[in-house]
Amino acid sequence: MRFAGGSLIYVFRRRSDSAPEQTPEVVKPGGKGRPTPKRSEAEKRNRQPITAPKDRKEAYRAVRERQARDRVKAREGMARGDDKYMVKRDRGPVRRLARDYVDSRRTIASYFMFVMLGIVMVSLLPYVWARLLGFFAIPVMLGVVLIEGFVISRKVGKLAAERFPDEDRSGAGFYAAMRSMQMRRMRMPSAQVKPGQKNTV
Repeated sequence: MRFAGGSLIYVFRRRSDSAPEQTPEVVKPGGKGRPTPKRSEAEKRNRQPITAPKDRKEAYRAVRERQARDRVKAREGMARGDDKYMVKRDRGPVRRLARDYVDSRRTIASYFMFVMLGIVMVSLLPYVWARLLGFFAIPVMLGVVLIEGFVISRKVGKLAAERFPDEDRSGAGFYAAMRSMQMRRMRMPSAQVKPGQKNTV
């Protein structure tokens, strides 16, 4: 191309046929460092068959045995009072205090079922006094259990406030009252103190 000044500027230059120019691959920053596979190759890999276990019954048996061991371990941990294996309701120092307070005492409510069974059996006798006993003894027993549960609830709440002022104490009294109504052998988590060990609580 020629301009008014008389100079000629070559804008385009013919490429050499002997040394073709190659465009280098550009690797994106943070990329995988390898070219992306073709779609056909990726689909071929995804269509590879899934290898099934050689002995399915043996695999199922191993899974069941592992689950059984985990359940036994969880029950043992709960029986020891380990917070790791407890449900949320039983966790924390406040709930442990409530359990120990109840377990260190013999409560009337823990014998409630036995007493009620005895009252019902006596009331079946063909005597007037037996029927009167069954009529009056049942509400009296219920009143005693409710009063005892209320007293335990108040004492546990007061004791928890003194020892753990920064912990969540909501429901601790009711938790202790309900535990006092359970038979000792049926309590879960299991009792960690014996009856009479009030000084350890």
